[in-house]
Amino acid sequence: MKIKDNFVKLSFSNSSHRKEKALMGTFTAHIKNMIKGVTEGFEYKMKTVYSHFPIKTNVEGDKFIIHNFLGERSPRKAKILENVTVEINGDNITISGIDKEKVGQTVANIERATKISRRDIRVFQDGVYLVSK
Repeated sequence: MKIKDNFVKLSFSNSSHRKEKALMGTFTAHIKNMIKGVTEGFEYKMKTVYSHFPIKTNVEGDKFIIHNFLGERSPRKAKILENVTVEINGDNITISGIDKEKVGQTVANIERATKISRRDIRVFQDGVYLVSK
């Protein structure tokens, strides 16, 4: 890897194996994501959906709190990773940051916190779902 005149050049030997070429593609993708994250940032949009019990969401520090999910008394919590901002506007939630992996993991944490078990998911479709990236 060479950095010269604001360019990053990745190169590998001519006798590279398949795994080395795949690793080079991974490095290229990570560098492109870092550049895009710093210049534009990443933004994911989620939506709160409920049909049985009204869900109330809020942010407390580094936790995303989901109250009254399926009528449960105790709130469900999801971890918000560092350098990720979460904004709530009614049923719409916007997650943004400069690190694509941390923003994506925060979205996954929120979706996992509202996973429904021991119920028919065709009937109970309540939750917080990813709408757009």
